[in-house]
Amino acid sequence: MWTSPSRLLSARVAGQFGLVTRAQLIGAGVSPKTLECQLRAGRWVRVHRDVYLTTPGRRDWSVRATAALLVAGDGAALSRASAGYAWGLVRAEPHLVEVVVPSSRIVHNRPGIAVTRSRYAVERVDPHAWPHRVQAAHTVFDLAVGHPVDRAIALAATAIDLRLASSAELAAALAARARQAYRAVLLEALGDVATGSESAAEVRYVRDVERAHGLPKSRRQVRFGRNGRRDAEYEGFGVVVEIDGRLGHAAWTDQQRDGRRDRTAAVTGRVTLRCYWTDLVPSPCELAVEVGAVLRQRGWRDWLRPCGVR
Repeated sequence: MWTSPSRLLSARVAGQFGLVTRAQLIGAGVSPKTLECQLRAGRWVRVHRDVYLTTPGRRDWSVRATAALLVAGDGAALSRASAGYAWGLVRAEPHLVEVVVPSSRIVHNRPGIAVTRSRYAVERVDPHAWPHRVQAAHTVFDLAVGHPVDRAIALAATAIDLRLASSAELAAALAARARQAYRAVLLEALGDVATGSESAAEVRYVRDVERAHGLPKSRRQVRFGRNGRRDAEYEGFGVVVEIDGRLGHAAWTDQQRDGRRDRTAAVTGRVTLRCYWTDLVPSPCELAVEVGAVLRQRGWRDWLRPCGVR
């Protein structure tokens, strides 16, 4: 049975999920002969060239991801779906391990590993996370590439909810990505997180849901009780629309407040419809149909119009 020649090497192997590189072994004083002996005996297995697993049989995600980083070398970090999985932004374990390396290096793909080069690789890597990965804020926007804008908003909401990134960090990451699709909408959504009443989400509701589809005009920021306000109220129909521009899930105290507000409205005969950013973009038409249906149930006699007709 092989015994590590140093505590440092033992700690490193443990931290690398049982993996070790040839350079790390030689640097710790392990001879090439000892290395070959361990491989021939089957106590270690070669995962990639010059990367070995000291706990044969273990091939879970952490091992595959770390092995990819070790074989990719200096400056390598998990990216895209692999970074998203490592952060908990996506649930499905990726088939390929996606790795980004600095553009100054050339690293070829290996079986099960997809390597990309980027001039932003170093600055966008999280300095604390292990296995090394692209920062959560940038991962949000990497994962949104090629998808509708609501995916980016949903991912941003998840990142904020999991406390992986703040709205300010997401906005800063987006500001550094001049070619990001739907950039203006995303900046608007991120800026809405801490805006509060009369926010960008409320403006979008009035513009893209209410006016664009011919709904009756609501009263906005209607005061009730001591300090309460309703975002939009359709007087005469008993319908209240609350527009929540927060991207992350509301804090417990906010949920309690919203619940009390909805119950207060119900006591006075009002029905409350609550909507979010993902209801407003990319298409607010479904929300308009829902609001219109509730209004018609409560006496509205007009009809919705297609949003392209003014």
